[in-house]
Amino acid sequence: MTFEQIITSIIIIAAIVLFITNRLRADLVALMALTALGLSGIVSLNEAFSGFSSTAVMTILGISMISVALQMTGATHSLGKLIFRLSKGNETRLVFLVSVASALLSLFMNNIAAVGVLLPAVSSLSRKSRVSPSRLLIPLAFGTILGGMATLLTTSNIIVSGALRDAGIPSFGLLDYFPIGGPVMILGIIYLTFIGKRLLPSGGGHERITNKRDFTERLSELFQVDRNLLQIELGHESPLIGKTIAQGDWSRRYHITILALIHGREILFSPASSTVIDARDTLVVKSAIKPEVIAELKLVVKPLDAPGFRVSDESHPLAEILVTPHSRLIGKTVKEISFRDRFDLNVLGIWRSGKPLEEECADVSLHFGDALLVQGPTPNIRNLRYDTDLVLLEEDPDAVVAPGKGLATILITLAVLAVAAIGILPVSLLAIAGALLLILIGSMSVNDAYHGIEWKAIFLIAGLWPLSIALQNTGLANLAVTSFLDLLGPVSPILLVSSFLFLSMLLTLLMSGQVSAIVMIPLALAAAQTLGINPQPFAMAVAMGCSLAFISPLGHPVNIMVMSPGGYTFKDFLRVGAPLTILAFAVVIAAIAIYWGL
Repeated sequence: MTFEQIITSIIIIAAIVLFITNRLRADLVALMALTALGLSGIVSLNEAFSGFSSTAVMTILGISMISVALQMTGATHSLGKLIFRLSKGNETRLVFLVSVASALLSLFMNNIAAVGVLLPAVSSLSRKSRVSPSRLLIPLAFGTILGGMATLLTTSNIIVSGALRDAGIPSFGLLDYFPIGGPVMILGIIYLTFIGKRLLPSGGGHERITNKRDFTERLSELFQVDRNLLQIELGHESPLIGKTIAQGDWSRRYHITILALIHGREILFSPASSTVIDARDTLVVKSAIKPEVIAELKLVVKPLDAPGFRVSDESHPLAEILVTPHSRLIGKTVKEISFRDRFDLNVLGIWRSGKPLEEECADVSLHFGDALLVQGPTPNIRNLRYDTDLVLLEEDPDAVVAPGKGLATILITLAVLAVAAIGILPVSLLAIAGALLLILIGSMSVNDAYHGIEWKAIFLIAGLWPLSIALQNTGLANLAVTSFLDLLGPVSPILLVSSFLFLSMLLTLLMSGQVSAIVMIPLALAAAQTLGINPQPFAMAVAMGCSLAFISPLGHPVNIMVMSPGGYTFKDFLRVGAPLTILAFAVVIAAIAIYWGL
């Protein structure tokens, strides 16, 4: 071995040890490897930082921003609710449906794009079902990898098909991977549903607590929102008929907080002050209405007869805010500061000294440290971030900021994915273009787009990118493969195919699947030519091996994308992925042997 090969080997071994022991953050280890390779001169300066401009990194950047827009417009939340309804809240069904949805989506699009679209939906599903994201995100990542094995549209599969075509050998078409990858996909989903589910971590970090209960349900119970919830109809002689809410002065004059207006089958939460009240409308309010007010306004008042009625929706969520130490609101009542008119938000409860107050909110003088439960449009709640008198403590993670942009966002996303699937333009460029377009039409702000990027995944991939360059530049990858084949000696074709499958898998765990495909496919075709046998099974083995990326998060970008949101460690991927890798390996070899008669 040369000096460069020895140094590269030491850096690889050190990185693997640090990854497995989990003593340092994975992205920090990746940057350490990048720095070591650059300082040692194994890679040039440009090569050391080339990962930050790689197609994988730019694709993740663009898709992450598109995912933010899908979440902020409510599209992913709707998908999460659909999966939840189909699963009926059963965890086994959830794992199955998430695995199937991700596998089917990756049949028609880039794996990174599939995870980017589904990740916020599965996160929303996790909160709704009270199932920890650590129970769902590995099935999401593995499902996309399994689906990608059965289609041409995976990058490593495209590389292998191109290499066959360049060599004058019949290449693999869109459906040619399915006879081998299809059985792996089906059996892999069955494994994840019934066996892998038992090996998944039970949950970790802050998600273990916050995801145990639905956000709205938890705050509603804490603040006792159900107390004094009433249903109001206006009598035909009521003086409020035909007037706007502002003209009726419901909140300040009568201490009646209107939470929702029901008009036929339509429910309008936190109606605007300009909303006109019709005689046919039913109002859901929070108030202890005095008899004289009922008589004066000709109201028909009765307890709310809608069991399980939620006082908010995704566009008008609940939020918890805190009165700051130097707030100008201290000592003033909610009525005196005209809270409803000033912030366009309803105050549903006040928390003080460890319990909710029973008095009417409108008449309570605010103290430093009071927590207020408010309800209203998401943009109005977000504006509280910039208020010096109040601090936004907690807001609904599924809140929809731009509900009117949902359809446009979905259409743009589908257009990006469709063009990417056809292969007219690079996925990375399309993802960035789609994200920019969504910002321009108002589906999200630039700050929201940046905030939604999974920077840990970006630095992890970019940090490890020069490692794959070093493996190629130093000849270490070729040395390892040829040494292994020389050690193997003359063997049967099926055993040689198994060897290429194993080596492709091994290299994929050290560098990306597309890089290992570039390294392995020339060697596989050369070996087949030397033996004078059909090169297609060898090429298929290389393609499948480049997708066997289950036992390490480094094997595929989608694993890295779910690592931080799921709170996973390297050991989690090894525990769940090792049995799946053995199963997939055996199925691939059996399918190749049967299909090509080896």
